[in-house]
Amino acid sequence: MPTQAAAPVAAPLARQHPGAFALVDGNNFYASCERVFEPRLIGRPLVVLSNNDGCAIARSEEAKALGIAMGAPWFRIRHLEQQAGLVALSANFALYGDMSQRLMEVAAALGCGQEIYSIDECFIDLAGVPDASARARQTRERIQRWLGLPTCIGIGATKTLAKLANHIAKSAERKPGSYPARLAQVCNLLELSARQRDWLLQRTPVAEVWGVGPRWAAQLQAHGVQTALQLQRLDPALVRQRWSVVLERTVRELGGLACIGLEQAPAPKQQIACTRSFGQPVTELDDLRQALSHFCSRAALKLRQQGSRAGALLVFIRTSPFRPQDAPYARSLVLPLSPPSDDTVRLVGTALQALQALYRPGYRYAKAGVMLLDLQAAPPQATLDWGAPDEDGGDGEGSGRSQRLMQALDAVNARLGAQALRLGSSGGGGSPPAPGCAEPAARPWQMRQQRRSPRYTTRWDELWQVRA
Repeated sequence: MPTQAAAPVAAPLARQHPGAFALVDGNNFYASCERVFEPRLIGRPLVVLSNNDGCAIARSEEAKALGIAMGAPWFRIRHLEQQAGLVALSANFALYGDMSQRLMEVAAALGCGQEIYSIDECFIDLAGVPDASARARQTRERIQRWLGLPTCIGIGATKTLAKLANHIAKSAERKPGSYPARLAQVCNLLELSARQRDWLLQRTPVAEVWGVGPRWAAQLQAHGVQTALQLQRLDPALVRQRWSVVLERTVRELGGLACIGLEQAPAPKQQIACTRSFGQPVTELDDLRQALSHFCSRAALKLRQQGSRAGALLVFIRTSPFRPQDAPYARSLVLPLSPPSDDTVRLVGTALQALQALYRPGYRYAKAGVMLLDLQAAPPQATLDWGAPDEDGGDGEGSGRSQRLMQALDAVNARLGAQALRLGSSGGGGSPPAPGCAEPAARPWQMRQQRRSPRYTTRWDELWQVRA
């Protein structure tokens, strides 16, 4: 950084823009969660594998140093187990989800509002918060001490600048020399002079700016825009005309004008999908029924959680495109739901009706899934009910027995564990059983998770054990 860094700090952006945002981000989150309960993994190259142990979806810094790319197929890096001591674990989403919730609860105390952006990231509203840098360091130390998770925090006048500050904080720690060491772990752009901020933006490639995807990055670079500073200095009107209003907002945010507010409640999804690749090829109709019943039940729960109902349902089954020796087959079917529904029984019944029309014997199916479409806020627009009324006098879908049954189903599963109470058509496989219940026999459609660590925080029978 130039010598001006030591000069008196100029008028900070906070005086021009009263609002301020922080981005709290867990470092290598999946790998860090595994290390909390297995300290022997600290310092060793570690990757977390995707569904069916297919490819690397998370890497420790040591694994990145071995040249392992995100999404690298497991069969191509497996030799590093013997050659470099690589440790590979199956994804343990129950553990990651629980640790994420704990992280978000601690991080929320940093400011007066929170937007959970992803499983390991959240934006914090710092409006009116004094000594933001000191509070950020205290929050980071608290997360490390209470949860054992390393984090970095970036602070800026806008969400885009906070995201960029977080990138600087992480890079300064991981790649010495890329940015000043004093900005590692916690980087507050509001404390820097305009010249210092410009220097940092000039060192940041345009592709690292939040909201600039690979396609836009290539187009910007073709027009001579190589750095975040060059992007910031573009004419917003020209950017809107040549690219889009979305990129225009990014340019304005880089200049310190907040255009993207904090979303403390996520917007309802327009579609809800639950799809899985099978652990091994499936040929029997009964196994496909169980798989789709399980997938549809999970999608229906998400539907009710966001207070929506589906007006249509898509079902698909297909063979693997990576097995040329198998006969290819891929079909899908969309069935309407009138009136729209959030009832698991009805949704599963519709999915199985579609499966009956799609299934053809003699194929080795590798993947199936359901997608809930045409989502509408509950309750839906009133319609004439030509069917038989509920026994208790209910007036259609979502009332009477159906509504109470879904409420009871969700309450039991919330208390005893996902899929503790489920439809008989889903069989004995799927999600973990309720505490104290025996593990069901594995089904061919279930994912391969041969390397999964225990679910330390969500299963009584898998609690962390400390031995003397």
